[in-house]
Amino acid sequence: MKVKIDSERCHGHGRCYDLAPDLFGEDDEGYGMVLGDGAVSPGRQPGARLAASNCPERAIAVEGASR
Repeated sequence: MKVKIDSERCHGHGRCYDLAPDLFGEDDEGYGMVLGDGAVSPGRQPGARLAASNCPERAIAVEGASR
């Protein structure tokens, strides 16, 4: 599974890095950014899904997800 943030949609609410700080951080302007290459280990998948579902702009894409 991988996560991506659409920088065009992100408004910098910060929910992603508040909910999953091991996967997301903030850039110099406070907008969300993916840490590393976006790969999500199985144990971190619930946090990735939680962050994606709580993004008001739906700027986070979760790819290759299996439930």
